[in-house]
Amino acid sequence: MPQTKDELPDALYGAAQVRELDARLIAAGTPGIELMQRAARATWRALVRLWPDASELTVLAGHGNNAGDGYLIAALASRAGWAVRVLAVGDPQRLQGDAALAHAEALAAGVASQHWAYDSELRGVLVDALLGTGLSGEVREPCAAAINAINASGLPVTAVDIPSGLCADTGRTLGVAVQADLTVTFIGLKVGLFTGDAADHIGELVFNDLQAGADIYRDIPVRVRRLNPGNLPRPAPRAPTAHKGRFGHVLLIGGDHGFGGAILLSTEAALRSGAGMVSLATRPEHVPAALTRVPEAMALGTSSANQLMGLLEKVSTLVVGPGLGQASWGRALLSAAANASLPQVWDADALNLLASGFVQLPKDCVITPHPGEAARLLGIGTAEVQADRAAAALALSKKYSAVVVLKGSGSLIAHPDGRLSLCHQGHPAMATGGLGDVLAGLIGALLAQGMQAFDAASLAVWLHANAGLQQGKFGRGLAASDLIPAIRQLLEEQAPCLK
Repeated sequence: MPQTKDELPDALYGAAQVRELDARLIAAGTPGIELMQRAARATWRALVRLWPDASELTVLAGHGNNAGDGYLIAALASRAGWAVRVLAVGDPQRLQGDAALAHAEALAAGVASQHWAYDSELRGVLVDALLGTGLSGEVREPCAAAINAINASGLPVTAVDIPSGLCADTGRTLGVAVQADLTVTFIGLKVGLFTGDAADHIGELVFNDLQAGADIYRDIPVRVRRLNPGNLPRPAPRAPTAHKGRFGHVLLIGGDHGFGGAILLSTEAALRSGAGMVSLATRPEHVPAALTRVPEAMALGTSSANQLMGLLEKVSTLVVGPGLGQASWGRALLSAAANASLPQVWDADALNLLASGFVQLPKDCVITPHPGEAARLLGIGTAEVQADRAAAALALSKKYSAVVVLKGSGSLIAHPDGRLSLCHQGHPAMATGGLGDVLAGLIGALLAQGMQAFDAASLAVWLHANAGLQQGKFGRGLAASDLIPAIRQLLEEQAPCLK
């Protein structure tokens, strides 16, 4: 299915960087109150588009600039004839500067404002203008209670800039966070809108740059690059005289007793993603199933690492770990792979054995941990990984001198030189076994076709996530193998085979 155009920028920033962008806009001659007016108008337009039949608005306002945006939205709604009121969570007298001017404008527009109380009634479309991007610690009362009330109301919710309680830098929920149906964000996209817990809180995301010109962004380093169809790395097209020897030979190693399916999924994914030749080293008992499922792959029944040695001299890329297990058989095969000077993808039990100190990771590797595996590799808790996924991915990349794919909601691809890519696509139906095996095989195939490790991992993650999004639309019951034909189709759409 053709991809719709992605209108969002691909540059993602931290909260402090976006504040710097805001300051630059003001220094360039745009008054702060005008920026608030632009933000309010952008939010109002998005809100009316999403709920065209609504006629009542309740704004929950804190006491910072985020509240100022909320008061101006209330003024716009009042002028449009809506029934509007502001519930002030905190003392409006604490408002300063532009936020105080916005408060005065709302009162002049006839907006009713009252202090929020635990029993305050919420009506109409709710506007979350409580905390914004400046929050660093856990949400405190009374804001925590107000957020819980918003989430329990069942009413439509618009978040201004970011859902209150969601960390703009990491996407972590700071105790409690608003679950919005619409989030309208400004000037620069924040990393925390795309990873961690963000998917449960953002709803539809709308971006407005508040008329910032290109010069405003100059010299502000991009923290993370968001993958989209416009910036994907792509394998080169193939000449009419192409033959299988030009596109690599992938060897996939794994499938101990009881885990044969994992390595077969990886093998099929590698085959269908364009590798020139595919070999499989697995338990002898799994060879008949391999020949039935993937007859195009060369299956080697492997009882010991010695049987791998000749094959390792003939292949160009390794995928190690799916179904490998951590017993003596898997350990022996992993040791052999670790001594091979080839580009490699390590997944699953290969990562668990790496974390145990059993082997050293060779050069030119891609590792693909989920958060639990990442925690073991870093020697920390899973919660610490999830608290700052970008930092964890970079730490892993530097520790192991490898390209890292940190899987999960808002998957991250990290390079030892500090580059970070992010893919936020996907679907809840992908919460099923075997998808990581498919991803590992896909990365291996792209490496075999000559892509650099960071590019291969970035493209593979995007293809995998969007295949899951495409197939997830059919609902629960998604099988990992369902992704493989969808990946092949998407790969052809993004990188046509023919010149």
